[in-house]
Amino acid sequence: MTSDFTETQLMIRDTARKFAQERLAPGAVERDEHERFPTEEIRELGALGFMGMMVPEKWEGSGLDTVSYVLAEEEVSRVDASCGVIMSVNNSLVCYGINAYGTEEQKTTFLKELASGRKLGAFALSEPEAGSDASNQRTTARRDGNRYVLNGTKNWTTNGSTADLVLVMAATDPARGSKGISTFIVEKGTPGFEVAKKEKKLGIRSSDTVSLSFTDCPVPAANRIGEEGDGFRFAMKTLEGGRIGIAAQALGIAQASLDASLAYAKERKAFGHPIAELQAIQFKLAEMATQVEAARALVLKAARLKDQSVPYGTAAAMAKLFASRVAVQSALEAIQIHGGYGYVQEYLVERYLRDAKVTEIYEGTSEIQRIVIARSLLKDA
Repeated sequence: MTSDFTETQLMIRDTARKFAQERLAPGAVERDEHERFPTEEIRELGALGFMGMMVPEKWEGSGLDTVSYVLAEEEVSRVDASCGVIMSVNNSLVCYGINAYGTEEQKTTFLKELASGRKLGAFALSEPEAGSDASNQRTTARRDGNRYVLNGTKNWTTNGSTADLVLVMAATDPARGSKGISTFIVEKGTPGFEVAKKEKKLGIRSSDTVSLSFTDCPVPAANRIGEEGDGFRFAMKTLEGGRIGIAAQALGIAQASLDASLAYAKERKAFGHPIAELQAIQFKLAEMATQVEAARALVLKAARLKDQSVPYGTAAAMAKLFASRVAVQSALEAIQIHGGYGYVQEYLVERYLRDAKVTEIYEGTSEIQRIVIARSLLKDA
C-alpha cells in the first residue's frame, strides 16, 4: 500500500503516528475516564499543522491534500478517537466551510486562526427537532440593520464548549424551508450565546458535546457566510467532506481493534498454546483484516475523488457507511477474542466499541448514508 502514496503523504502519516503513540496514548485512558478535554494535545496538533491540513498556506494552513488528511486522521483516531473527532470537525467542517465559501475578510479574520490551531471551531446544525431532518431549523436569525439577531437552541455540538467560534445554521426566512436557511460565524463571548448543557456520553468522552443556546444574540452581517438562503446547501456540501473525516476516524478505531486482537491472540494461551493457533481465532482475525482493508480502500477512494475536484458525495457516503460498520464489528470481535478481559477497562477494546458506535450516527446516520447512495444509484440508472 505504501507505493500508492507520495513521500509527503507517507511523512504526514508517520508524523501523525509518532505523535499519537508518544503524546496521545499515555493519557487517553485517563482523559476518557474523567471526560477531560485534551487541550494541550490539540494545541500541539495545531502546531504540527494538523488542524488546518487542507487550508492553503496563504491562510496559515498546511496546504495538503485530502489523502494526507485521512492518513493523519486514521493514525490519531487509532490511538484516541476523541482527539480524532476534534481534529475532524475543525478540518472537515469549520476550516473547509470558511475556506470554500467565506469572504476574504472572513478568511483573514477567522480562517488563519483556525488553520494554525490558535483557535478551535465548532459546527452547529442539529437541533432538538432537526437531526436527520436538517432542513427543519427552528433557530432563527432576524435581520436588524447591519446585524442579525439569533434565537434558538442547537444540540450535539462537538467542540461546542471549547470552541472559539461556531458555524451556526439558522432560518432567516422560515417560510422558505431549506431555502430560507443561512450560516453565521458566531464568536465565543457574544452576548446571548451560552453553552447550555454538556452531554454524558457512551464514547468519545474526552471530546465535548454540548447544547448551545442563543437569546437575542447579535451577529454582524459581515459574519454571514454566503448569501441569505445558502445555508442548507452550505451545510450539505460541507458534510460531504466531513463524512470522509469520520470514515477515517472509524477506520482508525477498526485498525486499533485489529492491532489489539493480533497482539492478544499471540500472547494469550489456552490449552497450552497461544489462541492464535486456534482456527476459530484465525478466522476472526482474517475477516477483521479483510474488512479493514476494504474500508481503507473506500476511504481513500473518496479522498482522492475530492482531491480531483470531481463529485465525491456518493463515495463519501459509501466510505462512512462501510467504515463505521466495520469499526463497530471489529470492536465487537476484539472483545470476543479477549474474552472476559475484553469487557473490563484494563484492556482498551471496550473503549474502542464505545467510541465506534457514534461513527454510525453523527455527520449523517447510516440510514441517511443509504438514502444518499440509493438516490445516486437511481438517478444514474
